[in-house]
Amino acid sequence: MGMMQEFKSFAAQGNVIDLAVGVIIGAAFGKIVDSLVGDIVMPVVGKIFGGLDFANYYLPLNGQASNLTLVEAKKAGAVLAYGNFLTISLNFLILAFIIFQMVRLVNLMKKKDAATAAAAPTEPPPTPEDVILLREIRDALKK
Repeated sequence: MGMMQEFKSFAAQGNVIDLAVGVIIGAAFGKIVDSLVGDIVMPVVGKIFGGLDFANYYLPLNGQASNLTLVEAKKAGAVLAYGNFLTISLNFLILAFIIFQMVRLVNLMKKKDAATAAAAPTEPPPTPEDVILLREIRDALKK
């Protein structure tokens, strides 16, 4: 039972729950970025470059015809799907940029909070009761 109690204590810690929430939100955010790149960015980029669909760009490695779609070419044998790689790389760059901006904003907020805390005048802590009592005794002895 000792290991189960230890696991329960570990799982109840705030960091584990925060990590779980982060992973779930990250997975959902990844789907949003995939949709952004696949449904909005890549069609615009394809239109700029003459109506090209980057998802179907590949190099046949097994003698397939180059006019097949990527799915059909994969069924016929190995392919080097560099168009799909470009799309996933663009997903990563967008996601990394957004995460960088989020971390940057959090750091700016921390700096502002630290500057505000440092600028605020702090009152000296109240004198402990034992020190006050010792001062009274000292003053009484002086008389």
